[in-house]
Amino acid sequence: MSGEANETVVVGSLADLPDHAEGSRHLVWWGNLGFMAIEGMGFALAAVTYLYLMSRGDGWPPPGDSLPSLGWSGVFTAALLLSEVPNLWILRQVKAKDERRVRRGMALATGMGVLLLVLRGFELAHLNVRWDADAYGSVVWLLLVLHTTHVATELGDTAVQTLWLYTHKIGNAQFADVEDNANYWSFVVATWLPLYGLVYWLPRLS
Repeated sequence: MSGEANETVVVGSLADLPDHAEGSRHLVWWGNLGFMAIEGMGFALAAVTYLYLMSRGDGWPPPGDSLPSLGWSGVFTAALLLSEVPNLWILRQVKAKDERRVRRGMALATGMGVLLLVLRGFELAHLNVRWDADAYGSVVWLLLVLHTTHVATELGDTAVQTLWLYTHKIGNAQFADVEDNANYWSFVVATWLPLYGLVYWLPRLS
């Protein structure tokens, strides 16, 4: 019987692989995309509920209810769309790995989030129907509160990230987190546009 020792064969080395990933190569990027898909389905179900109730009524809004005011909703929508300008700028700074500009961009995004919540408060005050008045009032408030919840939670996430960025050194992991946060904000902006059309313009055009 041979006494020779078994030789260890090295088939490859992981030493030269990168220690981080960006964009779609990052696992969290896919998790964020899945999260948006799930929440997008929630928005879609709420919108279908609105359309179903609209199709079952004799009028929309029902007699006795007033249409929601266009003023504050228009201001909110315009501000929401404008918030994409600094958001896209942040994405560019993330790709450039510019720590100073990323910090400033996130601080600006936090301020924009606060402003949007204030504007949404005025918008809710001018829906011209109580949430418990009837099915119309309930579904209108459902859509607005559902979107407001996303604005508020994204503001919280942005504020926490901003605080972290100003108190810690920014590494590749933090740049990836900011990228995911910016992508999610674009989702929040995009989901509002069809809801805005449903609540404020479809009843006026029907």
